[in-house]
Parts: sequence; structure tokens; C-alpha cells
Amino acid sequence: MNRAIKMRGSVTSGSATAPEPTGGDRVAQVLVIADDLTGSNATGALYARQGLRAVTVGDLDRITRYADRVDVLVVNTASRHWSPARAYAAVRAAAETAGTAPLIVKRVDTTLRGNPGSELDAVVDALAVREPEARIRTLAVPAFPDAGRTTVGGLHLVDGVPLTRTAVAHDPFDPVRHARVAAVLGAQSGRSTAELALDVVERGTDAVAAALRESPADIVVCDATENAHLRTVAVAAARLAAESRIRWVALDSGPFGAALAAEMGLRPEGGAPATVLAVVGSVTDRTRTQLARTESALGARWADLDPTAPDPGRVLTALRAAAGEGAAVLGVRVASEPPTAAGSGPVRDPRTAARILRALAEVAHRAVAELRPGGLYASGGDVAAAVTSALGADGFAIETEVLPLAIAGHLVGGPHDGLLFATKGGLIGGPDAARDCLEHLRAACTRRTLGPTLSAK
Repeated sequence: MNRAIKMRGSVTSGSATAPEPTGGDRVAQVLVIADDLTGSNATGALYARQGLRAVTVGDLDRITRYADRVDVLVVNTASRHWSPARAYAAVRAAAETAGTAPLIVKRVDTTLRGNPGSELDAVVDALAVREPEARIRTLAVPAFPDAGRTTVGGLHLVDGVPLTRTAVAHDPFDPVRHARVAAVLGAQSGRSTAELALDVVERGTDAVAAALRESPADIVVCDATENAHLRTVAVAAARLAAESRIRWVALDSGPFGAALAAEMGLRPEGGAPATVLAVVGSVTDRTRTQLARTESALGARWADLDPTAPDPGRVLTALRAAAGEGAAVLGVRVASEPPTAAGSGPVRDPRTAARILRALAEVAHRAVAELRPGGLYASGGDVAAAVTSALGADGFAIETEVLPLAIAGHLVGGPHDGLLFATKGGLIGGPDAARDCLEHLRAACTRRTLGPTLSAK
């Protein structure tokens, strides 16, 4: 898999003939073409966290074998250090062999090394031949905020420093000559480019959709400094794809393509992913930050339990509405109380705390019975114990540690035996801890539903 992609003949800078794509009825939901193995696998993992079955391959005959058997096909051309012409030929052959997917992604290095312009041309050219009536445009969103890669004013930054002032400017194989993304692409591609500024992204989905709609450019380079920006652009792009029938190609380093796939409604083969239910009792600032991340990254929908008058019925009504609108992650949290006159947080007596805990347990019991989630997440030791008891479980079978003091497994005994379950201490983990636990549950739900289907034919 670490070899250069093999063609029928040779992988030289001339042309290459790709074998005919498979003729099965099923196609991958997402085709990702990357230029090195580690980037291929890391990108595939981002889709797997969304519950999509992803596999990385490295030869054309492997593409034909797996293109109709996975949700996300990641093709490693190993072309980062090749000449632009040779890289173009390899990527075009891969695109032609894999056939059409609802979303096609050209994965680029997080520091834009290699041949991003010529490889993007290869993807778009192949798609244009296959779909001559399509209105094909590219969203170039190379930001990877979790890895310190951001784009501001059209300039790509590593930990806040422009590319041309980092070590990649002196890379012995592929020195990066430009910090401006449009300039990097323009060195190899003649397609028109435009830039979508950060202040537009900050104004939200409607502003981004309007800017994308008005821009005539083939490639739109989008600023982004945090994951919420990626989702904003993805939501706007998915809306335009539905309304204006734009055929988007994503050029990104990993997370934007995964966000766009989610917003386009791409689902594992066999139907929509199972719902994950979350029950959170903590009201600390850390917890609020973690839950905000689940909203921006996963589209999680939260129903608030009033701590002064906890009403499980009202919460259940909100959860039903969220589930009816297609939310894949939904949950209940304790609403924040205003500070006291002295400026400190509210002080609860033990009886109030017990009422809140009973209400959370009742919500979990009724929601599991009615909404039938594939997985359940509980934050806080008291909450996890109360929920487990309310569900009539004997205990908890431990399978893995998602992160320190965050454990995943399944319930044992009782009417919900086998229900996937994850727990985390309320004060445990960084800003993305809750997101990581919920994504683990989503992926586990999909693996359980699909079972092992990737053995060789």
C-alpha cells in the first residue's frame, strides 16, 4: 500500500490508461485522492470517526476491488515528490478508475507541499469528462485547526506563521514558495481563483452561501481558523449543492472534506447512522466548552433541564423534535443558573441535586426506550451510575479507553443488554473530550451495524 499507484504500463510523466471502473450498483460515498500514505490514513480516520467505513488503497486494481464495498475510498498515489505531469497522470488514472462518488476530495498536505494544483486539475478534468453537464467548482479549505494549520487573508499559516517563514520553505524535496494558497495552486493550475475572507465566514452560513453564489471563480479559497469555520463553510456549500446543483470538489487537508460529507448527508451504506444519546449533569465552564465543541463539530442538539424545576417530559419533547429533524447526536444537559447577588455560582442543597439526578435518569430511561439510540454517553460518575441503574443494567462491560478516565464498552444485563455506552468524568479532558467520546460511539454503532464486510472477494 506504500508503493506508488500502479497503472497498466508505467507511471511516467506521459499518459496512462486506467482500467474500467467496477460495474456494481454501489459506489463509495466519498472518494479521497491523497499523495502520501500517512496523510491518506489520517484522513480516512476522520471519516471513520463519523461512522463511515473507510479503506486506504494504493494500486489501481485495489481501487476496482474496493470502490463498491466501502463508504469512503482513500487512494494513495504516493505522488508528492513527483513532477507535476507525472502526478497529474497518476491522480487522473485514480479518479477515472474509481468512478463517480457523491463527494470527491483532493487531499493535500497540511503545508501545501507537492503538486496540489496539477493534482486538482487531474481530479476536475476527470470529473468533467464523466459529468459533462455538471457545474464543477472547487472549495479549497486547507485549514486543519486541530493541527495548528489555519488560513487567514488567503495566507496559509503553521502555528500562526506564514508557510514561507517555516521549515517547509526549505524542504529538500518540495520547498513551498508561496504562503498564499491561490498562488500555490496557480503555480500549476490555470483555473480562476477567489478568496473568501475570514470576516465573511465569521458572519455565518448565509453570508458564506451568498459569497459562494456570487463568485464566478472555479476555485474559492476559504479562510478558517477553527473547526466551527469549517462547518460553516460546509453547511453553506451543502445548501448550494442542493439548491443550485453545484458539483463541489473539496481540496483540503482532511477535516473540511469530512465536515462537507456530513453536511451533504452522506451516510453509511444501509441507511442513516444510529442516534447517540448523551446525558450530562456537570455545569462547569469546562463542560460548557466541551458541549459547545460537539455542537460545532457534530451538529449535536442539546435539550436543557431546568435545575430549579426539572421536567423530564419537557426535555423528552425537545429530544423528540431534534431526532425528528435528523440529529444524529442529541442529549440533555443541566441549564446554567444565573450567579447569586454576590457574584458567585448558585449553591445547591443535596435535595435539589438528587432531584436533578433523578430527572436525568428518567430522561435517559424514557429516551432509550422511545428513541432507541445505538449508543449512550454519560458524563459524571453520579450521572453514569444513575443512568445505568435506571436502565436496569447489571453493570458495564469495559472495552476500551477513549482517553484517560473516559471509558467505552456496553451495558450488561437487563432490557438493554449490549447497548453501547461511554462514560467520562465531568472535569476530565480538554475542549474536544466529549466530541471524541461521541465520535467513538458513532463509529462503534456503524461497525456493529455493518459487520466485517471487507474481506477479499
